[in-house]
Amino acid sequence: MSLTLTLVIVAGFLAVLYGILQTASLLRASPGNARMQEIAAAIQEGAQAYLRRQYTAIAIVGVVVLIAVAILIGPLAAVGFAIGAILSGAAGFAGMLISVRANVRTAQAASESLERGLSLAFRSGAVTGMLVAGFALIGVAGYYGVLTGPLGLENTSRDVVDSLVALGFGASLISIFARLGGGIFTKGADVG
Repeated sequence: MSLTLTLVIVAGFLAVLYGILQTASLLRASPGNARMQEIAAAIQEGAQAYLRRQYTAIAIVGVVVLIAVAILIGPLAAVGFAIGAILSGAAGFAGMLISVRANVRTAQAASESLERGLSLAFRSGAVTGMLVAGFALIGVAGYYGVLTGPLGLENTSRDVVDSLVALGFGASLISIFARLGGGIFTKGADVG
């Protein structure tokens, strides 16, 4: 594996580490008074119900697409699709849970001072961004490294290109699904 590729993967892990450290810092902040915590708990419960329902539907569609990609394009592309979908799903899931927990802490910090509230809000938003960027770097560079390293494929081969395009498609599955078809599976739950 080249030095450049290794540095890209290390940068991805550093971004994820930053997200983890910021999350730990955010969760140490005051969650406010009992009433604020009660409201926050209800919001967290709703967010978890939404995520459970949405991700179940996405998994069903994802498996169908995964099978189609494996049959039509090949197993390497199917693996790329799965990597992209799993990492994107993990970033989205973690981002939602962190954002929901950060909201009450941001409200409490803002009641103390505008500077504290803005700082906490900015840091909580940065967590999701860093997780998305970190997982993307790890997924793309890592899979490229496997394809061109241990599997011995030429970096410009059709298998490498198809596999990385499929990885990108898998990573975008959640946003595509949410915009186009998510409501089909969530009707009646007020979460579509």
